[in-house]
Amino acid sequence: MSLRSGPLTRVSGLLRGAVLAAAAATALLLPASRAGAYEIPEAGLAVTFTPAVTSDYLFRGISQTRNNWAGQATLDVQHESGVYVGAFLSTAKFLASPWNDARQELDILAGYRLELGGVSLDIGYIGYLYPGQNKAPGGQLNEYHEVALKAAYTVDIVKLSAAFAYSPNFFGRSGDGFYLEGGVDVTLPYEFTAFGRLGYQWIERNAFFGTPDYLWYGIGIQREIYAGVTAAVGWYGTNIDKNECAPVPVRAEGGQRICEGRVVFTLSRTF
Repeated sequence: MSLRSGPLTRVSGLLRGAVLAAAAATALLLPASRAGAYEIPEAGLAVTFTPAVTSDYLFRGISQTRNNWAGQATLDVQHESGVYVGAFLSTAKFLASPWNDARQELDILAGYRLELGGVSLDIGYIGYLYPGQNKAPGGQLNEYHEVALKAAYTVDIVKLSAAFAYSPNFFGRSGDGFYLEGGVDVTLPYEFTAFGRLGYQWIERNAFFGTPDYLWYGIGIQREIYAGVTAAVGWYGTNIDKNECAPVPVRAEGGQRICEGRVVFTLSRTF
């Protein structure tokens, strides 16, 4: 039976709508309070939940919603030992094809956080899943897995961060994927924070993924605006030529407009 007409597709539609509604309502209607984890002392757990709405879901500089709005939610559960599990859910929209009809992304996260010499470290696993994707005969699922190491160090008003990730079989079964990122956050007057990110993605089989190895960047500013809701606006782009922007496995003549520079606006609230 095709997933396109089965019960999983109906669930997927409900899920997509629920994410958008919950994200918008929660972010905008919650009473005033400081963002922070919900503590469960008897279990040694800290739980945070972050709904968000964004004008475009970008992953490493490339749109995952074909330049459309997305509803998102992140759940993080951390034990006092540093062990954590979590999940990230977002609407998604790829170029229509038998391979890329997924309409949501679900990431499963697990790992260990610690501090070493003033440096915050995060050693983790991420599984990228696309519930409801219709796998055509002879086709393949988009899902893939990564291991990652993240580090952050704060000096006065400046927070420096770095990340490295590796996948043994990246998106679209494109082989080994290596990713490196650096970032900086600067606390400004009036509770504003300026941020910048620079990342580079290496892909073993570029033809399977649909782009060459590429660099992406982002700069922006954010601030809490009301009742714990944070607004962020930034400019993001890549060095991928439009004619080389045709992610796996469809080759759209002339490329797609999902790798180009753009302004992204996001509202989120963590509690």
